[in-house]
Amino acid sequence: MKNTVFYFLLFITASLSAQSISKNALGIRIGDNDGFGGEISYQRYLKENNRLEFDLGFRDSDNVEAFKLVGLYQWVMPIDGGFHWYVGAGGGLGSFDAGENDGTFALVAGDIGIEYNFDIPLLISLDIRPELGFNDDFSDDLDLDIALGLRYQF
Repeated sequence: MKNTVFYFLLFITASLSAQSISKNALGIRIGDNDGFGGEISYQRYLKENNRLEFDLGFRDSDNVEAFKLVGLYQWVMPIDGGFHWYVGAGGGLGSFDAGENDGTFALVAGDIGIEYNFDIPLLISLDIRPELGFNDDFSDDLDLDIALGLRYQF
């Protein structure tokens, strides 16, 4: 009986201390994003400390209408309690219409950030995402996007 109680307590302690990432998270990522502003953001758990993140941004101004989809593979590492830091790499595609000038563009991106996983199903993050674009008419240089993310976990 003592061994059963000991193993049960050991299991509970290990479960509480092993903060894992959620299976799914959906929300917004708010930053400058080279004029795209906020993005709809979705994260999908892959395995132990890895996930995919997809961000869809829209831009509708007087001069330009555009959208951009970015996909990142991320490695998530625990810091303490509900805090994690993460790093990722990926790419994206987009389309723009600027009057007589329109087209598509591609980009490669990196990502590094910190997040906090609350006891309620809320994840808040702050990250920086450097993007290198490949289109002379729209995005052909390095852009640094700093953003705040708020996601519902399920």
